[in-house]
Amino acid sequence: MNKVWLVTGANSGFGRAFTEAAVGAGDVVVAAARRVEALDDLVAAHPDQVEAVALDVTDAGAVESVVADVAARHGRIDVLVNNAGRTHVGSVEETGDAELRSLFDVHVFGPAALTRAVLPHMRARRSGAVVQLSSVGGQMSMAGFGAYSATKFALEGLSEALAAEVGPLGIKVLIVEPGAFRTSLFGNHSLSADGIADYADTVGATRSYVETGGGTQQGDPAKAAAAVLAALDAEDTPLRLALGDDSIDTIQAHLEQVRGDLAAWEKVGRDTKLDQA
Repeated sequence: MNKVWLVTGANSGFGRAFTEAAVGAGDVVVAAARRVEALDDLVAAHPDQVEAVALDVTDAGAVESVVADVAARHGRIDVLVNNAGRTHVGSVEETGDAELRSLFDVHVFGPAALTRAVLPHMRARRSGAVVQLSSVGGQMSMAGFGAYSATKFALEGLSEALAAEVGPLGIKVLIVEPGAFRTSLFGNHSLSADGIADYADTVGATRSYVETGGGTQQGDPAKAAAAVLAALDAEDTPLRLALGDDSIDTIQAHLEQVRGDLAAWEKVGRDTKLDQA
């Protein structure tokens, strides 16, 4: 039986690549985006497989309505892809509460609401998959990406618990951790005020990379989508799927750093038990 997908942020980048890959596999995709006109060509080319739906993932009421409508019309939702997102650059000190909350709304609260909405349908059928678009920044962070990585760390923590909860019910959870791919992410970014000169060399380098790096990324979104479909179809779907040389190399280096800190301070860390009377 062909699958029914619900993909957020489907108008460009990874979301569009996932939509095209699922269509190529013969599946049906409900492609959700804030700007649905960007999906007109896909709908016209595949009218029996692609439906465009307007959705702002930060609108909890709209999330409930869209999921209920898709489930009612198609009878099921087999794959939810929480892909909608953007990036933000700014030092932790320069990033205000409003900027931080806005990013969490898109990357954490929106996916959480969508996941809650689809799970009753998946639990009833004892099948389904939730794909969470994280990032290499969900495993480590760097100057200027503190707010962005904070949201991805949170999404990964939520998803790891989710996997333990729904795995016994036949539902898969896949956390995708791409590096730099040729998407429009760098073109869809916000910036904190950069008035603190002390961060010019650190955060400034990240800001310059984001502002000038669009179109130079080596990752191919179509190949990423194919890798995700392969992981979902595998008998033993991984919890995490790192994509791109940069992501894999960076995560490996980060894990070595963590191991190094553990080893260097293991005795101190273990010697914190209460003294026995």
